[in-house]
Amino acid sequence: MTDRARRLATYEDLLAVPDGILAEIIAGDLVTQPRPSSYHSNAASVLGGEIGGLFHRSRGGPGGWWILFEPELHLDTDVLVPDLAGWRRERMPHLPEGHAFTIAPDWACEVLSPATARRDRMLKMPIYARAGVGHVWLVDPDLMTLEVYRREGTQWLLLGTHGAEDTVRAEPFEAVAIELAALFER
Repeated sequence: MTDRARRLATYEDLLAVPDGILAEIIAGDLVTQPRPSSYHSNAASVLGGEIGGLFHRSRGGPGGWWILFEPELHLDTDVLVPDLAGWRRERMPHLPEGHAFTIAPDWACEVLSPATARRDRMLKMPIYARAGVGHVWLVDPDLMTLEVYRREGTQWLLLGTHGAEDTVRAEPFEAVAIELAALFER
């Protein structure tokens, strides 16, 4: 048996994926998935609205952030699309032209599904740590939980796991209390 060099996915491969399919390049592999479930979409939308309304535009909140839905992150050779991501405006004063973000976010949020949970935890979280992302939140609509992580060097420190009944002040958005029940409405 001969050894063959593995072909690494290219950005052109990603662009060739049909509309309506989410595509990422993770560790050299093209990874695709269909659009998310309604529970997934609701959790991402509600959380983005809560945080975005208070931190992105400072409507009665602290402001100082760019909070975006599904930005395309170009982190070294990986192209990731978190459900939500945020950059402190002091680190990224202006949005880049186009759709590619080469500055790692300060915060990323992945809404888990049975098809993505393993990939989000085992593949994407180490990439986020290597890229310098400061915080990652994992939202699980099936378990109705929010896990909050802070990067410590190259590792993730779990700061807390919260349920639908909780109101949380979680890093890096601890300035505002977030009622988690709305994320998991059915």
